[in-house]
Amino acid sequence: MTTDPRAALVQLVSAFERHLEASSTRRGEDDPAVVAAYEDLADAFEEYDSALYDAFGEMTPLDIYGADEDDVDAHEDEDGDPTRAYAGLDDDEDIEYDDEDSARRTDDEE
Repeated sequence: MTTDPRAALVQLVSAFERHLEASSTRRGEDDPAVVAAYEDLADAFEEYDSALYDAFGEMTPLDIYGADEDDVDAHEDEDGDPTRAYAGLDDDEDIEYDDEDSARRTDDEE
């Protein structure tokens, strides 16, 4: 594991590039090269995020989602809507974006 955030970032960027290359030349739905690049990218991200936290007490705003349904269910509301639960919105609220693309809550009945 890399403890230097700069070195971990270099590895992460390289993993993104390998994933892009594998994706652009994929052969079929379950291409082993794409699957391997995906897994390498997830590992590189976790190493970067960990190194960043260890060095500076900071984290990225990103999460890795896997095939574990418990992870997905944790971000769904009772109707199975992941967006509304993730945003923390009630059923009568929607997300609106202003000119700066920042989300704010509004009532549907306004």
